[in-house]
Amino acid sequence: MTQQLPQVQPLEPGEPELAEVRNFRDVGGLPTTDGRTVRPGALFRSGHLADATESDATFLTGLGLHTIFDFRNAADAKVEGPDVELPGVRNVNIPLSDPADGKEFWRMVREGDLGTLRELLGDGKAAERMTSSYRRMVVERTAEHSRVLHALAEESVPALMHCAAGKDRAGLSIAITLLALGVERGAIEADYVKSDAPHRRYKVRRSSTARDAMAPEVMELLSPLFDARVEYLRAAFETIDATWGSVDTYLAEGLKLAPETRERLRERFLTGA
Repeated sequence: MTQQLPQVQPLEPGEPELAEVRNFRDVGGLPTTDGRTVRPGALFRSGHLADATESDATFLTGLGLHTIFDFRNAADAKVEGPDVELPGVRNVNIPLSDPADGKEFWRMVREGDLGTLRELLGDGKAAERMTSSYRRMVVERTAEHSRVLHALAEESVPALMHCAAGKDRAGLSIAITLLALGVERGAIEADYVKSDAPHRRYKVRRSSTARDAMAPEVMELLSPLFDARVEYLRAAFETIDATWGSVDTYLAEGLKLAPETRERLRERFLTGA
């Protein structure tokens, strides 16, 4: 059974109404600390593309994408299926850690009864799990994030980044890219929390047949896993600061991003002064 959150949130000006691709948006227009902005039509984010309709695919093809970065792992693809293929687009799969961390955990999320979910997710444990996962992705996935930034600097533009919901793995990868471009942290956070809009959120799937499978308490327990809470992203930023001392050091030493490579990124993605 599927719980679909209400589709009542109005679209933002210029936001396309895609039928089966959730959480899509262009991050163009975000301001940098030196007075420039991210170029529209260069960097997009979304949830997975496995269910894209023909009209969705036509729209995405029209973006002129060079590369789609898919951060899902094999377990995700087994549940959701592969992305639709778009003509002339390079698909790059770079699996990142699932914030929920493991097939067994997700099995309990989808099938567990109320008592099990209380034990697994109650008393703040779900939010703690999410916060910890963001911290781990920063420290443990430097090679993957480095690969993405170097690809963007060399070619791969326009690009779209997605995972399953387009919230966590794609959300953090977008945030790191925006940090490399010099986008203001407040603007990065504001874009991140847009994933919480009801029409953008991932469809919560529960296969349990118990009477309380979709009870309000169940949905409340599950909510932290599907929320885009700013404290999750801030935990990643705090980890960057605590581990490397600054964003510049993180990019240079953690992600091996040379100054000339970072400048190429800015040339590709920024407009203005």
